Amino acid sequence: MRYRGEYAELVAASWLRAHGAKVLRRNFRYGNSGEVDIVCREADTLVFIEVKSTIHSEHGSPSRAVNRRKRRLLRRGARNWLRLLGYTVPIRFDIVEVFLRTDAAPTIIRRKAAFTLHEGATHV
Repeated sequence: MRYRGEYAELVAASWLRAHGAKVLRRNFRYGNSGEVDIVCREADTLVFIEVKSTIHSEHGSPSRAVNRRKRRLLRRGARNWLRLLGYTVPIRFDIVEVFLRTDAAPTIIRRKAAFTLHEGATHV
């Protein structure tokens, strides 16, 4: 399972680069803040990305696993990144779903602005 997650993160980072994002960091962790899978920049926006993968699509969208607790951890990680940065920039939270298959290349679905920095404004 861990190997699958690491592989999906590599696939997602490669896909993001191929689509013009500058990947700044993978697996960002600051103290006990939780982990942000990928932090990247697109134009003037800092994007915090959670990568979710699955082998079987009949179980539904992998992004369903990004529940309230997980979003809280991602927000905490983003706040720590912004605190270290020391100035304000536009941010966004995306989820990248990686569908892994044995008979074909992985399929990527990106859910831009999947949720916001404030819990009450979540889109998921």
